[in-house]
Formats: sequence, C-alpha cells, structure tokens
Amino acid sequence: MKLFWKASSLGLFACGLLFTGAIFTGCHASSNHPVFSATSAPPLMTGSPVTGYTAVADVARFHVGDTVIVTLSGLPQDIPVHQEPIKEDGTITMPDIGHVQAAGKTAGELQNEIYSLYVPKLYRHLTVTVAPGDRVYYVTGEVKQPGRQLYVGQMTVTKAITTAGDFTDFANHRKVWLIRANGQRIKVNCNAALKDSAKDPLVYPNDQIQVPRSW
Repeated sequence: MKLFWKASSLGLFACGLLFTGAIFTGCHASSNHPVFSATSAPPLMTGSPVTGYTAVADVARFHVGDTVIVTLSGLPQDIPVHQEPIKEDGTITMPDIGHVQAAGKTAGELQNEIYSLYVPKLYRHLTVTVAPGDRVYYVTGEVKQPGRQLYVGQMTVTKAITTAGDFTDFANHRKVWLIRANGQRIKVNCNAALKDSAKDPLVYPNDQIQVPRSW
C-alpha cells in the first residue's frame, strides 16, 4: 500500500511539473509572436483621436507675379543675382537655359529644377539658391490705410480690407473688385462674404483690391 501511494504521489507531482512547464512554454511562445512583440507598435484605431499629432503645414508655393531671386555660386566667374517676377505663363527666364516653370513650385523644388538644368550639361559644380522676394498685395480706394500690404500667409478679400484699416464711412461694401496679377477681375460682395466664406475669394501676391465709393 505504501508503495502504491508513493507511486501515485510521484505521478501527480510529475503531471504538475508538466502542466506548469506547458503554461510557461505557451506564454513564452506568445510573447515572441509579432502581434504581441514588445517592439511592435500598437495598431492605430480608425476614428480614435491621436494626441500629440501636428499636421504638416502647407508649404508656400510661388504664384504668377511673385518675385524670384536666384543666386548661382561656386563658379570660376561670378554670375549676377537673377531677380525676376514670374510671368503670366508661370515661368522665369534664366541665363543659358531659358524658360523655367516657377509657378506652383516651392523654393526648394524650383532650386532643384534649376540645378538639374545647369548640372552637368553646362557646369560640373554649382550651388543654386532660390528665395522669394517681398510678397505683397495692394488695397486701394475707400479703406483707412490704402497701399501696399505685406503678404504673410493665406489671405481673403475681407481679411485684406481689415489689414488696410477696414472700410471708410463712404465705402461700397457690395461692389469690391479683386484684380488678379493676370488681369482677371472678380466682383465681391463683402457683406455676403462675411456671412459665407465661400463668397470670400483668396488673395494672392500682387493682387489688387479696389474699394469704390458708395453713391
């Protein structure tokens, strides 16, 4: 009988060891699975807010009428700095390579484009630097501070009028003219634009805003 109980005890003990080993082996295998790996990032839940996320700001792009300043350096002979407003077809004209599309590009994109047109076709080594000139627009007529305004970011007609000191008492709010650098004319009802942003067109560098006098 004693031998029977000893054998039974040893059997139960061995089963317990096997069961415990299986549990630890299973946990170890799970921890190495890619889904539970400590080095893998948790999946992003659709629709859940992401804290600490900063949206990438829109990069400024050149428009027709913007002044572009191009510096070419690293050559045996100095080349004068090239400064030119972007023409109506969206191009500037560079020495030796001719027309280069500038409108719609960032300064960095235009810089790379000009470099690829010069090197290695014309020069082996060249440093190209592209920078915008002063970006301005104009507000004239019945505003308190008419004249040249510095373009520092996204601008609409109503905001541009505000930067020029707002309307005078004699201004016609319903018939403001936005004149693009290419000559396009857009009539703006500022009273309606203040209620509906879709009726408040964007202003670009070298645009003109004319505020007529009310009859």
